[in-house]
Amino acid sequence: MVQVGLLLSDVPKSVTPAKQFKDVLRIVEAAQRNGFTHIAIGQHFLYGDLRWLQPVPLLARLAAEVSQDVKLVTQIMIAPLYHPVLLAEEIATLDVVTEGRLVFGAGLGYRAEEFDYLGVPFKQRASRFDESLRLMKRLWTEDEVTFEGDHWQLDSVAPHLHPVQKPHPPLWIGAHSMAGTRRAGRYGDAYVCPPETPVPQVIERFRAVRDGFAARGKEFGPQPLRRNTLVADTKQNALAEYSRVAQGRYITYANKGLDVMSGSDLENAFAEAVSNHAVVGSPEDVVSELTELVTTLPVDPLLIRPQWPTMDADETIASIDLFGREVLPSLVGIQPRNDIPAQADSSAQAGEA
Repeated sequence: MVQVGLLLSDVPKSVTPAKQFKDVLRIVEAAQRNGFTHIAIGQHFLYGDLRWLQPVPLLARLAAEVSQDVKLVTQIMIAPLYHPVLLAEEIATLDVVTEGRLVFGAGLGYRAEEFDYLGVPFKQRASRFDESLRLMKRLWTEDEVTFEGDHWQLDSVAPHLHPVQKPHPPLWIGAHSMAGTRRAGRYGDAYVCPPETPVPQVIERFRAVRDGFAARGKEFGPQPLRRNTLVADTKQNALAEYSRVAQGRYITYANKGLDVMSGSDLENAFAEAVSNHAVVGSPEDVVSELTELVTTLPVDPLLIRPQWPTMDADETIASIDLFGREVLPSLVGIQPRNDIPAQADSSAQAGEA
């Protein structure tokens, strides 16, 4: 069965941290009530007018709020900003606290200022990420570790903390670039495709991950996929509402250096700019588009974003309830694909020629 999860959002600093946390509890309760099986949260540091609650302590707290069949996902943590020993022990502890319900999502990071704030060279983030992934896996699985890398060295250390899940929590690697996608194929258990990625590019990236898995002797299967969605009574009303709640955030992402929609006119032609990836419309429209997505591609879970910083908790919960009532039941009966269908694979190859 295709599982459906949701991503928690950043919120304006005008909302107090205490209220933000109480709202998160309400949102998570609504998600469980509507059948969502994954709760995911991202990460940023010193983010200006918006606030993220940091994922490790928040998910540790949420572990007491959700049932045993709900996964808690870091989507994503900016791994190159951490010493890998610190991050490995934080994640192992979180896996213990969540009783083996953790999914560890990690990524490269794209905001140069965050690296400046923490004294980490931005140009080293790729090599640090690769090295960190190699070292953390060893710290999670071995009783004694000697490691000689370009950034970190350990001499016969004895890890005192291993995760509950064996060999370690599922490692999802998020990436916007093909280089990052190939990293997921080399090191990850899954690749999380960003929500702005059009389907032909999703196919191309899944093929790269599949090839990377094959080189490691790892079986390829359904991959998590993010999609931005909004449901309303009509397509026109859904587009208008999506523009109201999301347009400013897309522009902010672009201004903060997330160059995923280069050349798109987010200011003046927003609906057109997002039409190749956002799933927006009536319940029938959204069911149809998401059904085609999860039956054409090997997707599981599907992660949706029901909340934007412009939305308060009541609006977010109403959105979750509507999606849970009108859309989710049509998806959960679908058996996920394990492969990229030959037709899609051939189309992608033709597109590259």
